[in-house]
Amino acid sequence: MTSILTAGEAVARIAYLSSDVIVSVQPSLATDSEFSNFFKQYAENRASGLICKGVPEIQSVRHNADPLLSLYQPVRSGKIATVTTGSGILVKSIPHLYRLANYPVVIHVSLHPTGNPDYSDITSIRNAGFTLLQSTSLQEAQDLALTAHALAIRSGKGVIHFFDAANSQNDQPIAHESRDLVMNVLNTELARQYQGVKSEELSLYVSEGRPLTRNIGLSGMDAPPLANGSPVASGQASPGTTGPQQPSSASSSSSERHSGSSAVSEAESATTVDSQPRSVSSDDIDFICSSVWSQIRSFTGRQYGPFNYTGPANASSALFLFGSDPGLFASELASAHHADFFRDAGLITPVLYRPWLAERLLEALPRSVRRVAVLEQIRKRTTKWGPVLLDVLMSLKSSAGPQAPAVVGFQLGYLEETTIVQALSGIFQNLLGQSPIQNLEVGAPDGSRQPGPRRGLELSPPKLENAYMKILDQVFAERLYIANKQSSNNVGLGDQAISASPEYGFGSLLARKAHRQRFVGEVQAAAKSHDFTTNTPQKWLTQWALAASNAVEANKLAPDVIQRLATDGSPAANQLLSSKGLFFKESQWLIGSDAWSYDLGNSGVHHVLASGENVNMLIIDSTPYSEHAAHDAARRKKDIGLYAMNFGNAYVASVAVYSSYTQVLQAMLEAEAFEGPSVVMAYLPYNHEEDSPLNVLQETKKAVDLGYWPLYRWDPKAGDKGEEPFKLDSERLKQELQEFLRRDNHLTQLMRRHPEFHASLSESYGSEVRKVQKRKAKDAYEALLEGLQGAPLTILFASDNGNAENLAKRLGRRGKARGLKTMVMAMDDFPLEDLGNEENVVCITSTAGQGEFPQNGRNFWEGVKNSTDLDLVNVSFTVFALGDSHYWPRKEDKHYYNKPGKDLFVRLTTLGGKQIVDIGMGDDQDPDGYQTGYNEWEPKLWDAMGVGNVENIPDEPPPITNEDIKLGSNYLRGTIAEGLQDQSTGAISAADQQLTKFHGTYMQDDRDLRDERKAQGLEPAYSFMIRCRLPGGVATPDQWQQMDAIASHLGNETMKLTTRQTFQFHGVVKGKLKPAMQAINQALMTTIAACGDVNRNVMCSSLPEMSELHREAHAAAKKISDHLLPSTTAYHEIWLKDDNDKNVQVAGDAVQDFEPLYGPTYLPRKFKITIAVPPHNDTDVYAHDIGCIAIKGEDGKLQGFNVLAGGGMGVTHNMKKTYPQTGRMLGYCDKDAIHIACEKIMLVQKDNGDRKNRKHARLKYTIDDMGLDVFKGKVEELWGQKFGEPKPFHFDSNIDTFGWQKDERGMNHFTMFIENGRIEDTADFPMKTGLREIAKVHKGEFRLTGNQHLILANVAEDQLDTMKDMLKQYKLDNTNFSGLRLSSSACVAFPTCGLAMAESERYLPELVTKLEGVLEENGMRQESIVMRMTGCPNGCARPWLAEVAFVGKAYGAYNMYLGGGYHGNRLNKLYRSSIKEEEILDIMKPLLKRYALERNDGERFGDFVIRIGMIKPTKEGRDFHEDVSDDVELAIPT
Repeated sequence: MTSILTAGEAVARIAYLSSDVIVSVQPSLATDSEFSNFFKQYAENRASGLICKGVPEIQSVRHNADPLLSLYQPVRSGKIATVTTGSGILVKSIPHLYRLANYPVVIHVSLHPTGNPDYSDITSIRNAGFTLLQSTSLQEAQDLALTAHALAIRSGKGVIHFFDAANSQNDQPIAHESRDLVMNVLNTELARQYQGVKSEELSLYVSEGRPLTRNIGLSGMDAPPLANGSPVASGQASPGTTGPQQPSSASSSSSERHSGSSAVSEAESATTVDSQPRSVSSDDIDFICSSVWSQIRSFTGRQYGPFNYTGPANASSALFLFGSDPGLFASELASAHHADFFRDAGLITPVLYRPWLAERLLEALPRSVRRVAVLEQIRKRTTKWGPVLLDVLMSLKSSAGPQAPAVVGFQLGYLEETTIVQALSGIFQNLLGQSPIQNLEVGAPDGSRQPGPRRGLELSPPKLENAYMKILDQVFAERLYIANKQSSNNVGLGDQAISASPEYGFGSLLARKAHRQRFVGEVQAAAKSHDFTTNTPQKWLTQWALAASNAVEANKLAPDVIQRLATDGSPAANQLLSSKGLFFKESQWLIGSDAWSYDLGNSGVHHVLASGENVNMLIIDSTPYSEHAAHDAARRKKDIGLYAMNFGNAYVASVAVYSSYTQVLQAMLEAEAFEGPSVVMAYLPYNHEEDSPLNVLQETKKAVDLGYWPLYRWDPKAGDKGEEPFKLDSERLKQELQEFLRRDNHLTQLMRRHPEFHASLSESYGSEVRKVQKRKAKDAYEALLEGLQGAPLTILFASDNGNAENLAKRLGRRGKARGLKTMVMAMDDFPLEDLGNEENVVCITSTAGQGEFPQNGRNFWEGVKNSTDLDLVNVSFTVFALGDSHYWPRKEDKHYYNKPGKDLFVRLTTLGGKQIVDIGMGDDQDPDGYQTGYNEWEPKLWDAMGVGNVENIPDEPPPITNEDIKLGSNYLRGTIAEGLQDQSTGAISAADQQLTKFHGTYMQDDRDLRDERKAQGLEPAYSFMIRCRLPGGVATPDQWQQMDAIASHLGNETMKLTTRQTFQFHGVVKGKLKPAMQAINQALMTTIAACGDVNRNVMCSSLPEMSELHREAHAAAKKISDHLLPSTTAYHEIWLKDDNDKNVQVAGDAVQDFEPLYGPTYLPRKFKITIAVPPHNDTDVYAHDIGCIAIKGEDGKLQGFNVLAGGGMGVTHNMKKTYPQTGRMLGYCDKDAIHIACEKIMLVQKDNGDRKNRKHARLKYTIDDMGLDVFKGKVEELWGQKFGEPKPFHFDSNIDTFGWQKDERGMNHFTMFIENGRIEDTADFPMKTGLREIAKVHKGEFRLTGNQHLILANVAEDQLDTMKDMLKQYKLDNTNFSGLRLSSSACVAFPTCGLAMAESERYLPELVTKLEGVLEENGMRQESIVMRMTGCPNGCARPWLAEVAFVGKAYGAYNMYLGGGYHGNRLNKLYRSSIKEEEILDIMKPLLKRYALERNDGERFGDFVIRIGMIKPTKEGRDFHEDVSDDVELAIPT
């Protein structure tokens, strides 16, 4: 039978059954308390409680985050709330305890440190109004936990149940609680009355003299009678509380009745509540406890009382124990020998500690007792006499008078089991002596029992917070001094809660400052003395003493001074050297958490600011934005930054390392340089200390973008230097800071005059505005349609990729043409409360993710799904759903097909809606895709609405295609220039979005922020990606520095090295787009034709070991690139000419261009060319429209190229008409004619590519449709030459070779690993800074590789040592990674790519980490396995050629492909569809192990999985979808 082993588990089970909300206080979110792990288990198993009729809400709170604040919102909402915590929070929470004592709150307290706790945590709160219960065994923990909850519910008062977990660690396991007993004891009916009460109170604290009138409390049958026979009516409640009246009855236990006319009859007392309810008294608590314990005794036989006595009935002496180990004391007392001092002695312990019931103590204590020893385990005493000693003394003296027993107090320390007898002997020897000594200490003051379940709060900073610590270390190095660093030798305190406080740290810094001042005085005196061996030290000491207060000068001189003193060797020199660290002017910091932002931790911050001392504070806030938004508004923390700014004497900065690393560095340096207090508020949001960096990044972006955590710097002394005091480093400010900077704002003054207006006013205003806007939009439509003929038709859509939206708009136009009054809008834009007033509603939705609603329909669906009052009985409706029946091929996933539409149809029917026609469903697998099903469904709709036979309907204009946009753009001009001038939005028009691709930039939005910005009523966080055109991927050091500056000042402070060997910038907002373009061109680069339906960046093997051949191949790449550039002047006009240039003409037909190669419509689709130099296929030559394989002549120089054509990676999931393809061999071409051959291939594609279906427009389809021979013939005909026979060649791999290599000229090249091509600075790895510093001194070049890595090229021998030192300094020399990691690559995907379905760049490193353990175990750490990941099937990272690939299908789900060729010459094939991480690991781990055991010599992974039959080889693109299992549920062969 399952049993309970620990007191924490026993208490947790009772608390879970007895609560609506449980606040689980933990040492940290990564460290469980005695209770928290059990709560997590119960909640995960969806275990039901008794009070909440479901799963209780578990709130995990850090111990230093003012945890009791979390109680106010639930108790005001009528919820039964419980706290489980260690004792360390109690004293700091006294202000809350006084207030919460008036609510039925239970706080279960595990005393710390376990085994030797300090009971002063309990005695210090004895007068806070809570009932205090103590348990000392495992069974007592269960029963008294139940007592605590029953007592709280019946009395309406707060109860604290405390225990030392070590007392029960050797107890036998106990059975689970009886649910029947718990149900009966708790009085769930009374609990329901509490749950019906809502408080209108806003203040956290007790109101000024207002009565508390909650008339719920003592249940009728349990209540002790008053003089008139009526029970106590009520506990206490908060002002503004309203709730049901407590039914009362006469107490059945009353033994006396008052007679006379004034007496209240039993019938009256059963139905009457006292109009003036009194507070709950100690007698009430005594009565309720007795009643509860009576029920427990009846059910279990176990007996309890306010005091527990064990020992002889005629004992002459007794030991009153308020401390640990009563079981040990009782055992020794019971087994005492006749010669022992403590023979015939009894033991008494308090069970009900508060209220203190003196009469119950006298009842428990035998009348024969003449002497009582009181043992108190209280270390932090504030008076001579212990509080329990005084309680016992007053009880006995007041009741027994002169005959009262003698009482002697003892202070109890730590006792080993082996010393209990010795301790008892000493206690009773003193107790029984003629003149007992008071306050003798028994046991050691400090100590602990081993082993024990917990030793208290032994904390270290969360791993994530190390980011800021590392930055401090990097910036200040040996000068860094952290005054309150945990576990530091300089702390010297056992209580880490004290040592980590701002008060302690500040005091430590003041002491440190005084120490250094004394040291400076000692140096000055020594400089004037003659105590040194030579005169040299005096000179240096004098110089240093003059500069001691100047950090720069003092730190510069310090090493020389120390060296001279060490050389001198005199006693005077040695004396100064004993404190040599003080020669440096330290950078002194206090490190705190957001616990300092609450009232209970804020006083120390105030002291620092008020002192004006030169102290730096780094305060790390870890509250995620999403958690903040869900919190009780009254629990909001103080804004320390705003608080410090109002002080006026402090430097203040708000930073976020996952938003702007550069700004963090700047703020820390400025804080250190500021003379006076400095506060750096640092954001590092996490729900759990082990959260992944990706989660932290996403939360940071939300907080910064939406203004919750603005990035700024405030220097009150900047005005003296003619600078602005306030520097805003992020786009948005939160309301509070705007008020600070605009003090005369009316709202500020209003809130000062009326403090009852809560700060949430400004937060809720935005949502009200959005509601009004929706209402106005709808009213405008109704007014416009007023009086028109025809029935109304409301069309609501939910669309991710535009298909559902386009269908809805087209349906609206067609309905209007038929005389209907149509309105079309996104589901989330429609006021849901108006849905029941509509007459006809059509919903059109596509399918996202795992059968989810698209983003602009999710709120609508949640509202419809959860509504309990939406009545659609007068609404006629229908639904059309768009999906793909093969998108989720596994049988268990089939229900995802068109799930949103089907769910919505069923729900609208359930709500009473009448079906116009049955649901229609479009399937991408049909011949015409979703149009097949739609074309069947739409006529039925018109017929059902009576407008099916309307005549003279005007013809619809054909949809605008990309070909129309290009043709009408006047050679790529469009309205781009006008759109850039439009400051009302961060976006540009849809047509211009297509055209700007030709200019090298894509409009994107930050998908991490979409939902939050939408909730705020804001447009998406639009920005632009810029891609450079960099043939062959070669850049100069000057160009590198300029690219770095563009990223820092105009982008998001990062650069991406792409799989096409070029630079890519992200996060460029529209206002900075033109300056960024101009800066790129000033660096002698361009972005023209980096994207779009033109020839894009031409790639070339990086070839570090063959520089001469690389030079020739690179020249060919540049020649091809230049030859195929578009000729339009639009790029120069839009981006490069000054705004004041009057000659600029960018609109209409004013400028006529001519495109000799491309024509006005350019190419049908993108066009890509690459050059690979055998034996390295590092540019994936088979993956491109044209692949040029360099052929080396006998002289070692470039001779010509074997030309491949028709490679391409783009695919659409589950659309078998689309597939990846490898290039087919056309033949050999001489190097001098390669640019012409490429031109002719491109022109044949221009004239023959499919311009009607962009999914079928790439060259690969053109060749497959025409046939290779026909296509080749057309190229040769246009060229006027023929391809020669291909020359022999051989590829070894398609990955990079890392580390140092020397070329044939003696020049050195270092290939460094840049994971997924992302150049950025982090606290662990200042990569971007390092590369910038290297570029300042490097005299060679940088080469970007096709695998997203970087080569420091052409390093001369005389520069080699310098480069090696700098690479080491910035950790760029590390290539000691697993072969799997070195061979991996990923596209950008989330958050900026609009096509991404899943994570890629941000997730692949995590996946690799989880697989590296298997590689290590099987001796394959250095084994190269090509693994690639993309967020969608467009294939930017060329996944289809990888040995193993993961292609995003939905968020967190991927298609898995196996069997690609290691040389990049064979496509892989689908192995599993739509699998998540757990399944990926379940497949990959045993497969890698099997590969290690069964592979042949030299056999590559991709070849291995084919040989063992896991996957069939893909011979060419057209059989990519062949030989794939129907459900791709292939098992791993054994």
